[in-house]
Amino acid sequence: MDGIASALGDAARWRLVELLAERPRSVGELAELTGLRQPQTTKHLQTLARVGLVTVFPLGQRRVYAVETAPLKTLARRLRELVETAEAHEDERDVVARYRAAIEAETAVADRDRWADGRTFSFERVLASPRDVVWRHWTDPDLLASWWVPPSMTVTDCVLEPRAGGRVVLEYGDAEGHRYPSEGTVHTAKEPRHLVFDLSVLDAAGAIAFTGHYDLALTAADGGTRLRLGLRITATTVEAVSAIAGIETGWGQVLDKLADAVGAFPHTIRAAQEKEKEARS
Repeated sequence: MDGIASALGDAARWRLVELLAERPRSVGELAELTGLRQPQTTKHLQTLARVGLVTVFPLGQRRVYAVETAPLKTLARRLRELVETAEAHEDERDVVARYRAAIEAETAVADRDRWADGRTFSFERVLASPRDVVWRHWTDPDLLASWWVPPSMTVTDCVLEPRAGGRVVLEYGDAEGHRYPSEGTVHTAKEPRHLVFDLSVLDAAGAIAFTGHYDLALTAADGGTRLRLGLRITATTVEAVSAIAGIETGWGQVLDKLADAVGAFPHTIRAAQEKEKEARS
């Protein structure tokens, strides 16, 4: 497959295959139709023959080439699979597009520090597990690290100590080697129903880019747990534009991962998402 794709990546060879798809042709005819010299044409045809795209028929002093459809069918099938895969994941592309649009919108208004102070967000999920299981996914470092990370990133450090004064530490890493640290303090921890904590996102110099104040409530519902998460941000800096622009999308993604980790009722998640959408509009 790689050889076929590489061979067809050259415009001249692609044109030769197009001409041969119509009917078998000689080297001289192909050279005349493409405007190439015969030695160039022969070299391109040899490349196509090596990957099985064409076959040569010596006819006396003439050499006639014909296209082979099997490799083209294989390529077409692979391309259809790629299109189907891309279409199945269009929502992920949409997430990136929305994130970019949010960055542009926030950049237009972020003209001074504390420009977004007091902004609030709210999220809700109904999870198909009891509160103690959900609580453990918030307070056990290994379980917390399994879901509290956006796609394409990895957790390099993760702690949430469920007691007043306990530490909160979260650090992401990406494939380019960048690190995104944050740290804070737990203010309220009433197992397994209420957790209040602050988490400050730090910039490359270790200064606070902005601080998030989180209020997590877990209540029994429908044989599982209703999760409500409130977030208010303060101490916002101009440099925090991209991080703040990604709050809504990012928390939506990680809470979906939490739902997958503990089990979720899909219909209630969709209803909650629609509710959030209506509140934003």
